[in-house]
Amino acid sequence: MQSEKELLQLAAGGNELAFTRLFHGYKYKLYGFVFRLTGSHASAEDVVQDIFEKLWKDRELLQQVESFSSYVFRMAQNQALNGFKRMAREVVILKQLAEAPANTASTPQGHLALKETQERLHNAIQQLPPQQKMVFLLSREEGIKHEEIARRLHITTGTVKNHMIQALRTLRKHMQQYPNSLDTMYLLALLPFLDR
Repeated sequence: MQSEKELLQLAAGGNELAFTRLFHGYKYKLYGFVFRLTGSHASAEDVVQDIFEKLWKDRELLQQVESFSSYVFRMAQNQALNGFKRMAREVVILKQLAEAPANTASTPQGHLALKETQERLHNAIQQLPPQQKMVFLLSREEGIKHEEIARRLHITTGTVKNHMIQALRTLRKHMQQYPNSLDTMYLLALLPFLDR
């Protein structure tokens, strides 16, 4: 039976079997850890997948890792925190976009682009699944905290977070279909938070 240190050395050299053994040794622990942090199954799955994709991409660095457990749990914590920051930033930007007054556009073309962007966002929100849409609107339009939304809708706080993550992901994908419109400026502002 190979030690973890030996598996790290082998994985650093490109040995997929060694890397797979490391993955299977930690995937459930990491999933549980991230789920406790976020309350979201989707986030936990995404974070674990992202971590191991990054580890494989930069696998030559694995030979320098002293404690793999500490290393991956720190990565998981950072990924989860980045996810919270990204979600908070997206909510703010989408709110600004939806509420931007028409007079912020300095030219007729800018006014038209802003109006088109607001319409696209509104249409995208309307296409969200009913409960996802309700959670998103309660959070975005009324500024209600997740705990209160959970009480109102008789669901868990984790489910509220999950709905928000899914709604933001859907809206982001929808808005990215229009690269030549005003949407691009808002999406560019999100890029530091989009690690994928």
